[in-house]
Amino acid sequence: MTGSDTSPSFRLAYVPGVTPSKWVRIWHERLPDVPLSLVPASPDEIYTLLRDGDVDAGFVRLPVDQDDLSAIPLYTETTVVVVPKDHIVAAVEQISPGDLDDDIVLHPLDDPLDWEKLPGRPALERPATTADAVELVAAGIGVVLVPQSLARLHHRKDLTYRTVTDTPESRVALAWPEDRTTDLVEDFIGIVRGRTVNSTRGRAPAPAADQPKSRSGAKSAPRKGDAGGGARRKPAAGKAGGRTAGKNPRGGGGAKGGPKGGAKRGKPRRNG
Repeated sequence: MTGSDTSPSFRLAYVPGVTPSKWVRIWHERLPDVPLSLVPASPDEIYTLLRDGDVDAGFVRLPVDQDDLSAIPLYTETTVVVVPKDHIVAAVEQISPGDLDDDIVLHPLDDPLDWEKLPGRPALERPATTADAVELVAAGIGVVLVPQSLARLHHRKDLTYRTVTDTPESRVALAWPEDRTTDLVEDFIGIVRGRTVNSTRGRAPAPAADQPKSRSGAKSAPRKGDAGGGARRKPAAGKAGGRTAGKNPRGGGGAKGGPKGGAKRGKPRRNG
């Protein structure tokens, strides 16, 4: 079956270091009838998959320079240096780039960090991948700076990592082909943006529009009643009655009020 209506599915690619499990779990809870397939991809390969339609969306690292792709930035990663456990920087929590001046700093070809000037001393050759660079660190050739997620991905018992301040950082984004923003893509965008299951995609809920009218009507009802001259206006039937209402606590003007109110207040004073 080739029709998307008869066999809906969602294909999600992701680059190394990104962990999409949280969003995938929410997808299965909200759309249990729509299978979601995960497709691991290299930083270069993922753009080919997106543009060729082999996946519906993908987690990439910015910048996304393709004009035919849309992207939503999600989070920024901490930059760390991967070193042997007996390296001097392993004794502290974080370092600055200057602390690596005496080290050979490896620069893999798939480095996601945008360096103006790489710290430390350059290696004779650039490793092909971050995984290769980590292997060279374990062999004592040098150190490598990577996003923290990649340090965790390539964790080894003989290596550790420490935060490096004042360095470029990697930003992770969700990307998809701009001309294929399907309903399923919109559903996944809602999930990564934290929308609730009852959220609408840009449409304001009807109750919000009706609520101000309801409040306005409730306030206007008493004003109409006051203007109608009903029971609420009876104690102030005339100008004189309106003025004596404030004098009643001291007595002396009650007879000029309404007929019934005047008789009741005047009678006790005549008998006294």
